[in-house]
Amino acid sequence: MAAGGAGGGCPPAPLLLLGLVAAAGLGGEAARLYRPGEDPLTVLEAGTVRRALLNSSAAWVLQFYSSSCGHCIGFAPTWRALAGDVKDWEPAIRIGVLDCGEEENYETCKEYGILYYPTFRYFKAFTKQFTTGENYKAGSDRELQTVRQMMIDFLQNHSQESRPPACPALDPIPSSEISSLFDKNSHHYTAIVVESSNSYVGREVILDLIQYENIMVKRVLNSDKAFLEKLGITSIPSCYLIYPNGSHGLINILKPLRSFFSSYLKSLPGVRRKLVSQLPLPKKQNKQEGTEIKAWKEFDKAKLYMADLESGLHYLLRVELATHKTLEGAELKTFKDFVTVIAKLFPGRQPVVKLLETLQEWLVSLPLDKIPYDAILDLVNNKMRISGIFLTNHIQWVGCQGSRPELRGYTCSLWKLFHTLTVQAAVQPKALINTGFEDNPQVVLQIMRRYIQHFFGCKACAQHFEEMAKESMDSVKTLDQAVLWLWEKHNVVNDRLAGDLSEDPKFPKVQWPTPDLCPECHDEMKGLHSWDEAQVLQFLKHHYHSENILYKYTEGQVNVNEIEVGDVRERKDKNLPKKTSGNKEDKILDQKNVLDSKSKALDKLIANNGPVRDRSKNAVESGIHKETKPSVSFLGIGFSNIDMSLCVVLYVASSLFLMIMYFFFRMRSKRWKVRYYRPGV
Repeated sequence: MAAGGAGGGCPPAPLLLLGLVAAAGLGGEAARLYRPGEDPLTVLEAGTVRRALLNSSAAWVLQFYSSSCGHCIGFAPTWRALAGDVKDWEPAIRIGVLDCGEEENYETCKEYGILYYPTFRYFKAFTKQFTTGENYKAGSDRELQTVRQMMIDFLQNHSQESRPPACPALDPIPSSEISSLFDKNSHHYTAIVVESSNSYVGREVILDLIQYENIMVKRVLNSDKAFLEKLGITSIPSCYLIYPNGSHGLINILKPLRSFFSSYLKSLPGVRRKLVSQLPLPKKQNKQEGTEIKAWKEFDKAKLYMADLESGLHYLLRVELATHKTLEGAELKTFKDFVTVIAKLFPGRQPVVKLLETLQEWLVSLPLDKIPYDAILDLVNNKMRISGIFLTNHIQWVGCQGSRPELRGYTCSLWKLFHTLTVQAAVQPKALINTGFEDNPQVVLQIMRRYIQHFFGCKACAQHFEEMAKESMDSVKTLDQAVLWLWEKHNVVNDRLAGDLSEDPKFPKVQWPTPDLCPECHDEMKGLHSWDEAQVLQFLKHHYHSENILYKYTEGQVNVNEIEVGDVRERKDKNLPKKTSGNKEDKILDQKNVLDSKSKALDKLIANNGPVRDRSKNAVESGIHKETKPSVSFLGIGFSNIDMSLCVVLYVASSLFLMIMYFFFRMRSKRWKVRYYRPGV
């Protein structure tokens, strides 16, 4: 995306975007980076991954990826090619993928401790209990050959008892064992790959042939020079073949490569693929019928959509950050600063702003240097039932939707979020008073930089962003310069990713804003294109201003009580708004529709009112927010004026009730004494 506009992009680098919405007509089952049944690998999901790994007769190597990670998108062809290259190895070791960008897989990826993408894990055969697997240990080298060799090392690390039964011995055999096979009739060919100790060719050929019958492959090291002279071997690697009738000789192959050896051996007369059934894979859990089809949403590229910003916050808080079981040290400091700034600057609807403010107050009130993230999630999910706070619990991309499910989405929304924060900081600098950040023009950029460093899933992307930050972020001296710095770097990313696999063909990576959006931003100097930065700044301040945000497609609420929801399952039942027309999209509440009914005025204030524009001096004077502004803070939890009024009414009512009961029993007591009085005789 171009800098917040029509294209796509990622804060950190070779990345484009998570899209959990499909193009028109695509449903929830739309293929993502990897296509089950078409790609030569196993596409796992939350309901199948454990059953596939536990007590498997084959070892596994899994890639945990996210569709929001451009590096994963760029790596997909390599991983697909690797799976095709070692397809014959499947009885011994299988290749699979799990998409951590899919909502149904969030919790599973947390269980396996996946923090960054892509993450590679190895799982041994016949594992009896749950394990998070063994990490790929080859550093950043993910070349096809390197990963293939790591797979072989992993197979050889199995004990004799746990080794996959389909995997033959991969260790070299002594030359004396080979000599005993000469001049003996056999029912099969015996191929002998002679190689050095650090060569993988022999082991690769052995695994290439495990699904073929009438042939055995052995490997011998080149340490026995006399044996090599006897066989006439002058170079390595070489392949020596013993025929079923006992004759033998050196194979003459053009190039001593694995592919040449394997292809030649598979073509020998009588050598054919075994008739074996596919390894069983646990069936998918039945999904609900009638999967909702997410049609393409028409949108105005000159506008921001609150649905994108709120969906990005949902993913950021409930998915990306939640992969960290606890926050401490630099991570906790980054999160606290991020929440402080976004609570002051986010131009959102009142329930979301109140959630962010409550979260910020709660974090400040806790004198802890280590916080479990589950506690933060409980507050984000409003399990404390605090009145008037709410954040959508599902994705609804609009301006960030992609033409394919794996394109655009979360990273697009993250760009938009930080662009919006830099602009909000510039247009209302008083919002950060008393936060400790009021005199720091780089505050949003620095927090973005730290957030990407500690939490962003794509580490390669984070490294690219860090390089840009080191290069020039220190030169930012004003809030306006911060707005322009982020715009400039976003265009640098667009330029780098133009033509990349992660580029959405419907939204090409172009320099933004485009001339149709801001003709004044473009100029020429000596025949070369140049930017009028004063006009660009003016455009950015307009584009990312709260008044340029549309609320179409945002999730609305029906009444105050329905805001007081706890976990995700409860919200799914309660968040359905009442129908305001015959429109089939019941979840879409336009701000204008709410204004039609006076009885929904309170709903508008709490759920669908516009952004909290200036939470400095002017915000306090805004009557539209007075009714829902917390008036009392207890343990970091705000109570609204409505809450306090209800408490007073209940208190007075209970006092009157007690007084009435007191006088009632008092009078009853006097009547009883008169009735039963008996004078003494």
